[in-house]
Amino acid sequence: MHQYWQSVLLEWQGRKLPQIIDRGTNLNSYLSSSVKKIISVVGFRRTGKTFSLFELAQKIGQQNCLYVSFEDERLPKQTPVLTSLTDTITELFPNRKFILLLDEIQNIPDWSLWARRIHESTDHQLFISGSSSRLLSTELPTELRGRSLSVIINPLGFKEFLRFKQQDPGQLAKPKILSLLREFLYFGGFPEIVLAEEGKKPLILDEYYQTFLSKDVIERFHIRQTQTLKQLIQLLLNSPYFTASKLTNNLKGLDLQASRATVARYVNYLQENFFLHPLSLHTPGIRNRLKAERKTYFVDSSFLARFSTAFSQNIGRLMEQAVFSRLFLQSDIYYWKDHRLREIDFVTRKLEQTQKLIQVTYASSLPEISDREISNLISAHSKLGGNMQIITWDLETDLKNGISCVPLYKFLLS
Repeated sequence: MHQYWQSVLLEWQGRKLPQIIDRGTNLNSYLSSSVKKIISVVGFRRTGKTFSLFELAQKIGQQNCLYVSFEDERLPKQTPVLTSLTDTITELFPNRKFILLLDEIQNIPDWSLWARRIHESTDHQLFISGSSSRLLSTELPTELRGRSLSVIINPLGFKEFLRFKQQDPGQLAKPKILSLLREFLYFGGFPEIVLAEEGKKPLILDEYYQTFLSKDVIERFHIRQTQTLKQLIQLLLNSPYFTASKLTNNLKGLDLQASRATVARYVNYLQENFFLHPLSLHTPGIRNRLKAERKTYFVDSSFLARFSTAFSQNIGRLMEQAVFSRLFLQSDIYYWKDHRLREIDFVTRKLEQTQKLIQVTYASSLPEISDREISNLISAHSKLGGNMQIITWDLETDLKNGISCVPLYKFLLS
């Protein structure tokens, strides 16, 4: 093991880093803190966590950092490899202080105990990254509580997407920006896919999905009922709403036996890996909220476009997913539905006060906006307050009843 670490660490010192497009993550700002913290960089697989670590190394000097990936198949998934790592660092670089960039460290048992010891007994600063929400500062093991800060790396938003495409939205004609928006909805915001040739995009997305399924879920959680899991994901991809009971009954209809507890556990696994982002009902009672159906959203619209049979060509649903991803970054959000089944796609709140009521519809003219969309907004507004907004494809206008219509591309760029 010692010889392996020598090879890895010396190789890093001479390694040429790839070209990196700045996403504004600015991890080096965490180095100036007066209180040293373990920085946890988390997010779904292939959203750019590793590149954010490389960007940090570029900015502060590669010679001041040491990078290790714990997904290397040559590494035994055993706790002593961590002790061997620090022993080798001390031998090769005596009296040196490093920023340790540790990728997918959660693959090693008891890593948190080692991290606490290094954090408290050495001058090294730890940046850990991984595709599990268990690395979030709120969910870290007890021994690291209060000693860490979290940075979440999401897929590219539309503004970042345009920057990766080297397109200035202020210089684009409307047809061109709508064409790019359609590409963004169907192929999503994974950086590698955004930069890939069009014919390769579906192949790369297939690989992402299969790797996520096998490594991040089946292997990590030792799942034996793999067919049940795969069908469960298909049900979620094709259902606008879900409850654990409803999913359980649907699986039974497919001759797949799984208890409600098992289904709920599998859903939690998908959330832990940032794949699934359920949206709860806006209701005053916590019990009612927990019992109600949740709306189904994902880490990126590309999964709906590629793997959903119900929504793959439904651009309205893809628009809704894009709006969710934008709101998810900055707001406390819910959906709303009353006893008459009148529904609002999104309710945003801040400090217990309703900020916006938002409907999403694929409309380019006023006649394409249904009376139901408008009446639902007005009904919700009478109960919740807030500004009323309809996100459209490219219609921009203000209605007499106080509802503003905003094109999706302007909403995503705002």
